[in-house]
Amino acid sequence: MALLQRVAEQGRRVVRFTLDGRPVEALEGDTILTAMLTNGDRLRRTEFADTPRAGFCMMGACQDCWVRTEEGERLRACGTFIADGMRLVSGGEWTQ
Repeated sequence: MALLQRVAEQGRRVVRFTLDGRPVEALEGDTILTAMLTNGDRLRRTEFADTPRAGFCMMGACQDCWVRTEEGERLRACGTFIADGMRLVSGGEWTQ
């Protein structure tokens, strides 16, 4: 179940990306954080306790929103816009 629900959206282009191996959609102008939380129940799992995280400060200061692409690139989800074709992972497998 998605952690965030859109209530009123119109007029933005659909952006397609992959989250944990499954194709999903966001809207142009969404941050990675918004795109992931409208398609899942967490942003990532913490590397320290394997607990779910959903971001914290939403302005890039706390460092809680780092996610990775399938290729291993680190991205700050609260300040990076989603793009067509991104392949993101939310699980703890990349922290091992």
